[in-house]
Amino acid sequence: MNDLSNNVVATTYANCSVGFKHFLVFCRKPCKMLSRFNIHQPVKRCKFRFFSRSLQNPDAFLVGSCFSSSCSSPEPSLVRSDYLTKPSDEDQIFPLNKIIARCVRSGDIDEALRVFQGMRAKNTVTWNSLLVGISKDPSRMMEAHQLFDEIPEPDTFSYNIMLSCYVRNGNFEKAQSFFDRMPFKDAASWNTMITGYARRGEMEKARELFNTMVENNEVSWNAMISGYIECGDLEKASHFFKAAPVRGVVAWTAMITGYMKANKVELAEVMFKDMTVKKNLVTWNAMISGFVENSRPEDGLKLFRAMLEEGIRPNSSGLSSALLGCSELSALQLGRQIHQIVCKSTLCNDITALTSLISMYCKCGELDDAWKLFEAMKKKDVVAWNAMISGYAQHGNAEKALCLFREMRDNKIRPDWITFVAVLLACNHAGLVDIGMSYFDSMVRDYGVDPRPDHYTCMVDLLGRAGKLEEALKLITSMPVRPHAAVFGTLLGACRVHKNVELAEFAAEKLLELDSRNAARYVQLANVYASKNRWEDVARVRKRMKENNVVKVERVKVRFFYSSYNSLNVFT
Repeated sequence: MNDLSNNVVATTYANCSVGFKHFLVFCRKPCKMLSRFNIHQPVKRCKFRFFSRSLQNPDAFLVGSCFSSSCSSPEPSLVRSDYLTKPSDEDQIFPLNKIIARCVRSGDIDEALRVFQGMRAKNTVTWNSLLVGISKDPSRMMEAHQLFDEIPEPDTFSYNIMLSCYVRNGNFEKAQSFFDRMPFKDAASWNTMITGYARRGEMEKARELFNTMVENNEVSWNAMISGYIECGDLEKASHFFKAAPVRGVVAWTAMITGYMKANKVELAEVMFKDMTVKKNLVTWNAMISGFVENSRPEDGLKLFRAMLEEGIRPNSSGLSSALLGCSELSALQLGRQIHQIVCKSTLCNDITALTSLISMYCKCGELDDAWKLFEAMKKKDVVAWNAMISGYAQHGNAEKALCLFREMRDNKIRPDWITFVAVLLACNHAGLVDIGMSYFDSMVRDYGVDPRPDHYTCMVDLLGRAGKLEEALKLITSMPVRPHAAVFGTLLGACRVHKNVELAEFAAEKLLELDSRNAARYVQLANVYASKNRWEDVARVRKRMKENNVVKVERVKVRFFYSSYNSLNVFT
């Protein structure tokens, strides 16, 4: 068997992942051709051991091959860094540059730095590759700056890396100063600055740079359109969209997102239908989430089905929107079908997708299914814990909600403000006033979570249900921000239950200051007067409604029923 035959046999064994036999074939002849080591296959431990014993001076291609294979090795320590830091001449630059780039992509910056420091010869690509990795870490900003200053011959890419570093870390004074001093700028340099200012909402500066730029490209136009969308200026966004010489999918999607955020659903629909470019997953997600967020979940689910029929696989974002639509419509059957889609896809272990399923099951009242899914999750973040605790709290199972909260803390998961909303809600349903007050105080004292309006609303409701109206009023007056309508609405509801006319009048007046055209507020106050047989006051409230042209709207009950995955029937 000649050397070529040996190589073929060795490669065959490598393909079968039989590393030991692979190297037994290699050992049959004294002529150890380096090509046998360079087979790019999953590497077993014996490959590295044989490699280290057989060769004292491996070539650069061989080093790169073994390093590449080691990325999938269960024992990365088998790759000795001294082999990666023995380049001898300029022929080593290219393969070692690949190793540095690979380290940077995997996030192993320290290993990339060791390879870099062991190189006797470097080119600008070498410096740039390491600079990309270091500049991504905000804590190594000074190190990145020093590395940039040491580059013998920095090119445009070198300058753009540092510029992006300043912009990414929000240091726009340095970014602008650095940009002004750059000896040469390309389109990427200008776009970095324009995009940076646009994301900060500084559209005047972004527009000034846009107008100064010699030749705007698609990225420049997209940055301006997206920037104005984020600022809520649809008029200027539309102006740039119409003026853009090339309208790609990013521009179309940005406009759709803008219209949906502004509750202009019809315009978003027209934009979606009139698209002259192929829609991508982000475009579909923007429409689906827009429908759901604008109280049109049935349209969102229809579009989700249409997306599937187009052969587009949903991601966790799209699935979350669809499942939220299922929750709002109590479409449990469709939710289960989406669950099957998740199980058959690569999202079966995705935290976001699984958490959305838990929320859907909880909102549809299927707490047992939600709990099974929660227990089966391999990794749980704070959002997943919040979904399960909220599910129990909303369905009045305070004991399980609080037990799960304690388990969450025992697992060293730090609760956030949403966690405490769920905990206070659980205390509310169970009438646990003292425990609720204790958690409210602990939230600030032990976890540094500032109370939000939702927390105050829960506490006012908790105190109000217990008849502690004066304490509820004291809590409202101690709020560091202006109370919102829900707080006074909750207080008014408690006053009606406990027939406290004086406080009811106070709460109603505050509510009408915030929203004088809300019929429900007038009705609540009138009901309080009626409970005390104060009919003259009831008549006065009705007269005030007429004077303010407030009309009580009768509610129409609508029941949505999904007969199958492919049809939607609406019954009123």
